[in-house]
Amino acid sequence: MAGALGKIFKGDRTLWVILIFLSLVSLVIVYSATGKLAYREANGNTLYYLIRQIVFILTGFGIILILVNIVPVVIYFKVSEVLIGITIFTLIIAIIQYHFTHSATKETSRSLNMAFFSFQPAELAKITLVMYASRMLSKAQRTEEELKTAFFWITGVSLVVCFLIFMSNFSTAALIFITILILMLIARVSYKYILSLVGVGILAVLLIYLSATIFPNSIGNIGRVQTVKGRIDDFIHGDNNAVNGTTQADYARLAVFEGGMLGKGPGNSEVSNYMEAGYNDFIYAIFIEEYGFIGGVGLALLYLILLFRGVIIVRRCDRTFPAFMVTGLVLLMIFQAFINMAVSVGAVPVTGQPLPWVSMGGSSMLFTAASFGIILSVSSNNQKNKAATDQLVVVDLPNEDQPL
Repeated sequence: MAGALGKIFKGDRTLWVILIFLSLVSLVIVYSATGKLAYREANGNTLYYLIRQIVFILTGFGIILILVNIVPVVIYFKVSEVLIGITIFTLIIAIIQYHFTHSATKETSRSLNMAFFSFQPAELAKITLVMYASRMLSKAQRTEEELKTAFFWITGVSLVVCFLIFMSNFSTAALIFITILILMLIARVSYKYILSLVGVGILAVLLIYLSATIFPNSIGNIGRVQTVKGRIDDFIHGDNNAVNGTTQADYARLAVFEGGMLGKGPGNSEVSNYMEAGYNDFIYAIFIEEYGFIGGVGLALLYLILLFRGVIIVRRCDRTFPAFMVTGLVLLMIFQAFINMAVSVGAVPVTGQPLPWVSMGGSSMLFTAASFGIILSVSSNNQKNKAATDQLVVVDLPNEDQPL
């Protein structure tokens, strides 16, 4: 039985165990945190969102198994340029669609609505931009001139993608930009180019912040500039809305405080009844409220183990492309996870990043599944290569007593 499962669930076993634990955490905490949402949107059916989450998790596992068992790693190298073109196209269409429909909802401004489903092109961009950068960097490892050329190509494409994402989601654009920057640093791109790009990034953030003051709301809100400035100001000076009522960030800090060391126990969260995003952006705070500081540390430890296993997979790669690709995808998930945790405990301004594989399912969870599938596919390929090497027949040299 174990052998049969091993042939299906290929790749790093520790990663599979992490996925199972994160899935269990997701089910219990989403069920607990969606009580208010269920009464508002599902006629009080509290099982609705639990069943929905189960469906998304099972679909995610299906995506992972397909990528691990069917799609060869070399395919990602071949299609990366096509995929980045598709990504830019979907980002543009999503922006056009939003402005033509005149929808004021936050979700629609980030999503591309198709006939039967919708998804966030920014989630696709996380994967495809890492693939594209990995392809360019893997082809440019022989000379410094090649790395210079790769740097300019990657920077140009990344700026286009991140600008299009910034139009509706500043935090995701910044997350992707920083990940690509670190990936180029790991790939030995010259420090002077990296530092110049860091300087441009810092200058861009300052301009975004200052432009919100200069321009009126009708202009300054393009690209959520006013939102970015407002969240930074609220973090530094406090939220003016708190005078009339407690903000979501305040509720999150209250949940962390109420959790104490051991928490209130499963399903005993009270703060989630007053939060709008307790099942998504602030789900870590609700988890701590129910499972305490110890539970919060344990959940954070799962992501640290994911980082550690990612490093091991990268070290076992015999090609630069899969090594860079795994590095980028793991960094994206780890950064996103700890940004979500930092927001929940009030350490950084509110960003709107879900907790990977734990927050309530949507297109983000399915693209996270694709990232896990690619990482596990590379791990499985490493194992195959090692097994093939171990099976090589070593011909013994004749000893001194045998004639040549």
